[in-house]
Amino acid sequence: MDELIRVAAFQWLDKQVANHGGILPRNLLEQGFQYQGLRVTLVGASGIWKPRVMELPISLTTILEGPYNDYVAHDYNLYYRYRGTDVNHWNNVLARKAMKKKVPLIYILGVEPNKYIVEWPVYIIDERPDLVEPYFIVSLSDHAQFKKLIHDQLDDQMILEFPVEYTNEYARREALFRLHQGEFRVRVLTAYNEQCAFCRLRHQQLLDAAHIIPDNEGGEPIVPNGLSLCKIHHAAYDNNIVGVNPDYRIIVRDDILEEIDGPMLKYGIQEMHGQKIYLPNKPDNRPGQERLAYRFERFLKAV
Repeated sequence: MDELIRVAAFQWLDKQVANHGGILPRNLLEQGFQYQGLRVTLVGASGIWKPRVMELPISLTTILEGPYNDYVAHDYNLYYRYRGTDVNHWNNVLARKAMKKKVPLIYILGVEPNKYIVEWPVYIIDERPDLVEPYFIVSLSDHAQFKKLIHDQLDDQMILEFPVEYTNEYARREALFRLHQGEFRVRVLTAYNEQCAFCRLRHQQLLDAAHIIPDNEGGEPIVPNGLSLCKIHHAAYDNNIVGVNPDYRIIVRDDILEEIDGPMLKYGIQEMHGQKIYLPNKPDNRPGQERLAYRFERFLKAV
């Protein structure tokens, strides 16, 4: 029954990620979901978590800058610390069993207090019990391909066999990129009190963390290089319909100001011309003015 509960957990998480805009509160993960009258929890008192109704762990939880110093290496794998240093601690024994059976797990990352992002499937593929701080090596995988293979098996009413794709370096790199972007989004939205810096829209599902200097130009995934923007204003910013000058003011492109269209253009963009953006309370979290100046120069050239 473990396999079917695990699939139900993956499907439940898909819905929760969509409903909560990718940022999940801890109490939701602690409460979990019902499966055939049984409560399945996804986090608990230990990082290597096994719900009471299962034989093997369902998740690995860590916290950024937490006490266990989990980290990512150059091979795009996650290095996850043992529970303590005892090889035979029951948490570590369970993780080892999951490794031997190649069981897909959920990786749960706490970015800010009560704000978690998730990635799955992940697999424990090796361990280093000989070190002073022993750890498990955890491989990320291709989420979309995994979902498709599981879906096809369930549709065909086959005996469930979990696909194992952890040897694919590209998939690991892409999954790690999603995690980093998820971290960036949580930190930026938190800094802006989960509202659009332009229009103050507060629906988390409709908010993005926009880069001031883009990734492909060396923009760092840090809060001073980010703006919390609703999806419409994010698209307008990325497409140089609007810019933000180093004085934190919204500048609308001249031809857009002269355009006549419906109320969305008039009230959602044109009337913002010259307004100051909403800024984070902490000065260290505010957009870097040098970054804004660099991006604003590009906006002016596009006009």
